[in-house]
Amino acid sequence: MLKISLTTSGLLDKSTLEAWTRQKQAAIHKAVATGMQAGGKSVADVVRSKMKSDFTVKKAAFVNSLRAKVYDRDKDKLPAVLIGSKIPWLGIHVRGGTLSGRMLIPLTEEGRRIGRRAFKRVIDALIRSGNAYFIQKGGRVILMAENLRENASSLARFKRAERKRTGTKSVKRGQEIPIAVLVPNVTLKRRFDLAGVVRGQLPVLARAIETQLSKI
Repeated sequence: MLKISLTTSGLLDKSTLEAWTRQKQAAIHKAVATGMQAGGKSVADVVRSKMKSDFTVKKAAFVNSLRAKVYDRDKDKLPAVLIGSKIPWLGIHVRGGTLSGRMLIPLTEEGRRIGRRAFKRVIDALIRSGNAYFIQKGGRVILMAENLRENASSLARFKRAERKRTGTKSVKRGQEIPIAVLVPNVTLKRRFDLAGVVRGQLPVLARAIETQLSKI
């Protein structure tokens, strides 16, 4: 979990805030929440723009998943704003780290990816037809399949990748095609500095809050 605190002097100082009347405290509370909603949206826009430049984005839903949400249920505490995404694997790109466990990494053409569900459908289809087997090559465990007519649609992208790798114009019927490599773990470097981008936008958030407080 990433937590960044925003503090300022004046109305939001704890001792000063407690000195106001209940009515005044409620007005301040509402102003802070309104400022966070406006400022949080601006911060999220900047983070989304940074995501587009740091990642090769294939689906807009990935970038759009990054949002600002204001938490304002406890009237005895000032609101909080969360800048984040519901996509769980974004965190590994923010922190970096190692994913452990036997994993199949699809051997698609460089620059092209296949989604988890689509890849699962390919593997399921190959297994059902009995056209999936592992070999050891160069110290690696590789999932292979033969280029058979009944698996034509499932193998299309992997045949394209094989042609690209070998420089051949076609893949012969019955030829073995590498589908995926089996690995015990995957180490990913930190690719996205979410905290840094958000910190850089804190003045924007502060100004949005101050604008609303000035109206009290």
